[in-house]
Amino acid sequence: MDTEIELKFLVSEAVIPSIPALITQFAKTVTNKPSRNLQNAYFDTPSRELRALDIGLRTRCCDGQCEQTIKLAGETVGGLHQRPEYNLPIEGNRPELSHFDASIWPHGVQVEAIADNLYPLFSTNFIRRTWLLETQAGTLIEVVLDKGEVSANASVETICELEIELVKGERSELFSLAEKLIENLPLRMGLYSKAARGYRLADDQPLMASKEIDMVALSNADSQERALEKCLNHGITFVQKHEECYFQKPSLKTLKRITDGVSLIRHSLWLFSDIVEKQDTERLRSELKWLLSELSWVETAIQLKTFTSKKHAYYKKINAAPELAQVIEDLKAVQPNIDEVQKVFTSKRYNLLLLDLTIWLTERGWRQSWGQAQFQAAEKNIHDIAAHLLEFDWHEMRALVDNDSQLSSDEYLSLKHRLERNLLSGCCLGALFDENARMNFRAPWLDIIHGTFELFTLNYLGQLCQGKDSDELAKIQAWLAQKTDSLLGAMEQSREATRNIQPYWRD
Repeated sequence: MDTEIELKFLVSEAVIPSIPALITQFAKTVTNKPSRNLQNAYFDTPSRELRALDIGLRTRCCDGQCEQTIKLAGETVGGLHQRPEYNLPIEGNRPELSHFDASIWPHGVQVEAIADNLYPLFSTNFIRRTWLLETQAGTLIEVVLDKGEVSANASVETICELEIELVKGERSELFSLAEKLIENLPLRMGLYSKAARGYRLADDQPLMASKEIDMVALSNADSQERALEKCLNHGITFVQKHEECYFQKPSLKTLKRITDGVSLIRHSLWLFSDIVEKQDTERLRSELKWLLSELSWVETAIQLKTFTSKKHAYYKKINAAPELAQVIEDLKAVQPNIDEVQKVFTSKRYNLLLLDLTIWLTERGWRQSWGQAQFQAAEKNIHDIAAHLLEFDWHEMRALVDNDSQLSSDEYLSLKHRLERNLLSGCCLGALFDENARMNFRAPWLDIIHGTFELFTLNYLGQLCQGKDSDELAKIQAWLAQKTDSLLGAMEQSREATRNIQPYWRD
């Protein structure tokens, strides 16, 4: 068995000529291997039994020789992929599962039944260029450039990937090579394997943006340190997923999901302050803040799009006021375009941030200044302390619940970021508790947060109407006041509902 430890990058044709010189500068010696044309077929059963186990089964043929490969469930952290891998030669291009050692299979897997139902789902065919690097310290790193395509059901996607894999030696040198590549090339750290892309094509299930950030999959057996790791990895993966979604189908709401993922990462650093010293994360926090600032225009852009969408009631009102409609179009025109946004995601600063998060997570950077208290706190069972962490946040939210007077629009707007932050604690820890109780508790709070976003939209349009004297704008402002009053009434009902719901972590 081999364990892959590799970083994947998505590159464009334009950067390929620069790669050989860069890796030559990095290494003591570079061995340039002959290019190969690799023809690969991926197999599963009609019910996707292997996929359900996160097992990849592939045959690969090159120069008249074939092998079969099984990749078991592993771990992806940022761009770092680690998976157990088994390779065996075969005759022909159909897998022979009985040739693998029976001990590699998860308990209870019916290998013979799976073998009888295997069929080829998709293929990946590409030209692979390979370089073997040896560093001054003796670390061996394999660099491969794959150019070709993945195809299934007459659908095709291009492959243009650079992978660097640790063959022998120090993982830190793999990260150093990654840093050199990022500093010199416009590229992106890759999250999805060729197999993952092939499954999406085969099942006609394109990558879709999430409607909201989902729960971190914590287990009651997790320690506090393991919970931190899971929360950070969840946030990083969420950001990378939606970065890829944006390149496939640009959308403002997809960008909003990226900011949600960044916020979850930042919140995790705060939530687990018992084991994460603030001074150890100052640079990471600064760079996360930078990324949020780069995307700070997104919510306003969503509001402007709402104003000009025929699906919304705003459209007809605004079109009756040409002066206001022109102001909105002018504001939309100065928002960053798709190319400018994509440049952020191929920038050195953004990808170094992802790499730094990956390194900090895989190397457990939070341990660098630990004392005995942090070691003891890290070993605590997360379920035993989750209620305490949630209760701490709840005291802030109680101030909103216990206020008997009706809140104004400005008061709700001032609470928006605090409410969002508190509900992120639920995203981090909520999976430890009963799902129905959690959903019932969070529902009215989510309604309030959605209401505050709508209030922002109404308030922003009201600001655009100010300073202009016309009958059309006066009518719009009266309509906005009416909409605001109606919305505040609905939000007050949601706030009243929160008074009667027992916090789910107390059950």
